[in-house]
Amino acid sequence: MGGTLEAAEASPLRAWRGVADLYHSMFTGLILTLVSRRGTADAAEFVFRVFRRQQQERFVAGLAKLGLDHLPPAVAAAQYHYLSNWIGGVHVEYIYETDRKAWIRYPPPRWIWRGTAICGVPGEVSKAMLRGWHANNGVALGNLRLGFVCTKQSVDGQDGLEGYYYEADDVLEPDQRLQFARHLEAPLFDPAAAPALPVESWPKSRLEKAHRNYAMEYVRTAAPVAVQLFGPLDGGYLLHLTGKLIGMQCYDDLAPALGTTGRDAAGFAALLQALLAAQGDDGELYDIGGGYEVRQSGWRLMGDVADAHPACVRVLAGLIEGLAAGCGRRISVSLASGPPAAPLLWTVR
Repeated sequence: MGGTLEAAEASPLRAWRGVADLYHSMFTGLILTLVSRRGTADAAEFVFRVFRRQQQERFVAGLAKLGLDHLPPAVAAAQYHYLSNWIGGVHVEYIYETDRKAWIRYPPPRWIWRGTAICGVPGEVSKAMLRGWHANNGVALGNLRLGFVCTKQSVDGQDGLEGYYYEADDVLEPDQRLQFARHLEAPLFDPAAAPALPVESWPKSRLEKAHRNYAMEYVRTAAPVAVQLFGPLDGGYLLHLTGKLIGMQCYDDLAPALGTTGRDAAGFAALLQALLAAQGDDGELYDIGGGYEVRQSGWRLMGDVADAHPACVRVLAGLIEGLAAGCGRRISVSLASGPPAAPLLWTVR
């Protein structure tokens, strides 16, 4: 019979925050893996494709969801970045200048390059993010006069990533939709003048779950992009390697968030089941004598991704293997699986 091993109590909010931190680290780690093992050009191309894909999937629908689709294009784009990133727990500022010019600023510490990771990110990789998303908002809105001017990049040693959306008098050519003006600086941020979410429809529990989903969404996008860009063998290897490295580094932070304490096979099986629940998956746990099985009914993160290759599951396999190594050196975990949406069977010994 399926069951649940005993574990310390962990609140859903704390568990969601732990999952958010884990997937946040996974995405940042994947970029650093590409920089160190495939070089700046491949890492930049990967970042461009990830952010362009997210922009095409999320931006226009997100404007309507946040109630911004009635605003002037430059203002709507800047407010979207402010609110959507704020929901995800990102340090972000918004400054209105005119109906045709509005600033967005990501002050330090940068969410995406948390801690020492920022030292390993080349400027071209940061620019690729802007090319992938910010420079394409006008295209998405059907307004080819809308562009973005970047005035600072934190990875270049400046005090944040900042720039402004502007609506030009004439249509912008593709190479004009992202420009740089390092001699300019954003006005000071006034929190009282910034847009805010309606409190009644965004209670703490909804915000915490959205915070978790924000981080997980990056891995949901990144895994198929890595496989499509580098192929199933190389892409799968890079996903697995990064997952294992991140899992090993994050176990000590994740276990308390999930309310698990044991550093043996039973303790890790309990952590695995708790992790699956916290990330929105179902996992039944079985004592099989000499070990445990966790039967994961499906992988919701990739369940509706049309181009998810079976190699995408290697990011999850690596992550779980790394967590097992962090839990105890004699703990082994193996995965039997089909395509990303099919049931997954984990064996822990």
